[in-house]
Amino acid sequence: AIGNNLIIKKIEESNQSTKGGLLLTEKQREDVRFQQAEVFKVGDGVKAVKDGDIIYFDKSSSHRIEINKEPYHVIRQENVVVVLWKS
Repeated sequence: AIGNNLIIKKIEESNQSTKGGLLLTEKQREDVRFQQAEVFKVGDGVKAVKDGDIIYFDKSSSHRIEINKEPYHVIRQENVVVVLWKS
């Protein structure tokens, strides 16, 4: 990654259910703005996040890329809202 960009791998959330028992997939949960991901690589301008950190980011701000046929996403540092350090 270059500058203030991060390459992340989204952590897929399991299906959730409503109070009535209906299962909701990730795409049906449009009311949730933020998603969890693991940081794959940070750019040289990123200060508060390290490779391997678990983060929450604004999912509407990511751009999908493929590295070795694996899906990743690129986001800017300012789209990270929570950093949970990996233990």
